[in-house]
Amino acid sequence: MRQDRQLIVLTHLSQLITLVIGFGSLILPLILWMTNKEKVYQMDAHGKNIINFQLSILIYSLICIPLILLLGLGLLGLIVLAFVAIIFPIINAIKASNGETPTYPLSIPIIH
Repeated sequence: MRQDRQLIVLTHLSQLITLVIGFGSLILPLILWMTNKEKVYQMDAHGKNIINFQLSILIYSLICIPLILLLGLGLLGLIVLAFVAIIFPIINAIKASNGETPTYPLSIPIIH
């Protein structure tokens, strides 16, 4: 196994691809994780954290959609989720570049 902090940082930042092309925040990190988890030191732990975070954001978004009809609470939830989905990949990419294994808030541990 090789140490490759840049690839791990790129994997965290790859979640932001949605801002550019409108989708891919789950697909691109999943591909990077699946193809490199055996080759890159600590990629497995980082990849699991990222995938759990993205799946959690998806679940929370699906919960917020029907709540839009209930006094607009779902809209507020989606705005908060969008903020969290943009800020934490950047924060955790910085932490990963410093050699830390960051965790994501609101993340449901789906993949262990």
